[in-house]
Amino acid sequence: MKDILNKRRAGILLHITSLPGTGDMGDLGKEAYHFVKFLHDSGVSVWQVLPLGMTHADNSPYQCLSAHAGNPALINIDWLVDRGWLQRSEKKGEYFGNCSKKRLIAEAFDGFLERAEQHDKDGFAYFCQTKAFWLDDFSLFVALRNEFNQLCWNQWPEHFKQKDANAIKEARRRLKAEIECIKFEQYVFFRQWFDLKAYANQHGVFLFGDIPIFVSYDSSDVWANREVFKLDESGEMSVVTGVPPDYFSQTGQRWGNPHYNWQYLEETGFHWWVERMQTQLELFDIIRIDHFRGLEAAWEISAAEDTAINGAWVKAPGKALLSAIREAYGSIPLVAEDLGVITPEVEELRDEFNLPGMKILQFAFGGGTDNPYLPINYEKNCVVYTGTHDNDTTLGWFEKLSEDEKKYVNDYLGNPSYSLHCALIHAALASVANLAVIPMQDILELGSEHRMNTPGTTIGNWKWRFQWDQLSHERAARFAFLVGLFNRK
Repeated sequence: MKDILNKRRAGILLHITSLPGTGDMGDLGKEAYHFVKFLHDSGVSVWQVLPLGMTHADNSPYQCLSAHAGNPALINIDWLVDRGWLQRSEKKGEYFGNCSKKRLIAEAFDGFLERAEQHDKDGFAYFCQTKAFWLDDFSLFVALRNEFNQLCWNQWPEHFKQKDANAIKEARRRLKAEIECIKFEQYVFFRQWFDLKAYANQHGVFLFGDIPIFVSYDSSDVWANREVFKLDESGEMSVVTGVPPDYFSQTGQRWGNPHYNWQYLEETGFHWWVERMQTQLELFDIIRIDHFRGLEAAWEISAAEDTAINGAWVKAPGKALLSAIREAYGSIPLVAEDLGVITPEVEELRDEFNLPGMKILQFAFGGGTDNPYLPINYEKNCVVYTGTHDNDTTLGWFEKLSEDEKKYVNDYLGNPSYSLHCALIHAALASVANLAVIPMQDILELGSEHRMNTPGTTIGNWKWRFQWDQLSHERAARFAFLVGLFNRK
C-alpha cells in the first residue's frame, strides 16, 4: 500500500455530501457504490473526499466535533432497514434532514438491541472497546452538548466545563442510554464506511482522505485533552490559528482553532497525534495533511483580533511529529497540502519525508515561466489538480480572467480547439505528476454557482451536489479516453 503514490493514477475529487440522492445530502448508500463503479469504468483509481467528521451547524468538514468520529448525517438509513433494525420500511425515502435521520437511527438502535444477531452485538461491543480511547469522551461530550442546547463547552456549567470527576461520573450514569445510542451511530458509520472502502478497493479504487491540521475548539478533543492545546487555566484561548492575507483573502483567514501545545506533545511522544493518525489510516488508503506548512510554522493570531492580518509565524516540531508517525506506522501514503506561503524550510520538511506536494493549475498562469504550478516545472512526486474544493470551478475561474490572462492561458495550452476547462483537464492528466485529481464539477463543465467553498465566507458553502443526468455519455467517455491516453489506468 505504501507504493500507491508511485504509479501514474487519475482521481476525482467529490465529497460524500455531494453524491446524488433524495435526502439533504449524499450518504454512504447505493449512490456511493454507483460512483465507485463509474470510477472503475473510467479507469480512475483514486476517489478523494473531504474530512468525514461530525460537523457544526455550518456543515464545514474542516471544523468538526471530533478528530476521530464520523458524521452520522452520512449514514444511509436503507442499510438499517435492510438489516431489520429499523422495521418500518414505509419510512424509506422519507427521511429529510439530520434531525429526522437522527430519530430514525435512535429507533434503529432500539431494534438493534431487540433483534440484532449475536455477531452484530459482539461487533458493537468490540467497536466500543477498541475505540474507547476517543469514543468514551466523544459520546459523553455530544450527550452533554445536546443537554446544553448545543452550546460550546466553555459555556457549560463550570463543573462540566472543568470535567469535575463527580459531575462526569453522574452524567455518565444519567445519560447512559443516550451515550450508548451515540456510540451506536459511530458503529454504524464505521461499518458502512468500511463496507464502501472494501467495495472500492475490490474495484481497484483507493480512498483519499483529508486530515485538517487543527481541530475545532468546540470539540471533544479540546474538552477532554486540554493539555494538548494552548489554553489558559479557565480553558479559554488566548491565541487562535489561521493564515495571513493571500490569494483567497486580503485580510487572511482567521480560522479560530486553538493552537497546539507542542512542548506537551513532544514530551508525550506525540501520543495524541499518533492516535489521531491511527483512525485516519483505518478510514483511508491515502491521507492529505491539510495546511502542511503548519507543521513547520503556523500563523498565530491573538484571540482578540477580528481578522488574520496581525499575527506571527510560530515554529512547530514537524520533523519530530512525522518521525513519530513513521515510527508507529512505517512509510504511509501521505500528501502534503503545501499551498500558500511556502518557505524553503517547509519544502525541506516535505522532501525529507518524500511527501508529494500539490500543484494547482488555476495558480499556474500568474508570473513567469518559473511559476511552480506550471506543468513544465513539475516532478513526478506530486499531485496535480485543476482546482481544489476551495477554488472556483475551472469554467468559473476562466470566465473571470482578463482578456490578456485568457490569451496567456490559451497560448500556453496551445490554443486548443476544444473548451478551455477540457484543455486544463488534458494538461493535468498529461503532466508528469504521478497523481492527477479532477474535481467532479470540472468533469461536468459547471460554472461558479457550483463551487464547493469560498474561503473567508460562511454562507452557501458545502452544499453542492451533482446529479447523474449532468454526466452525459460524451463527457464520461471523453474523460475515460484521456485517462487511458495518458497511461493513468
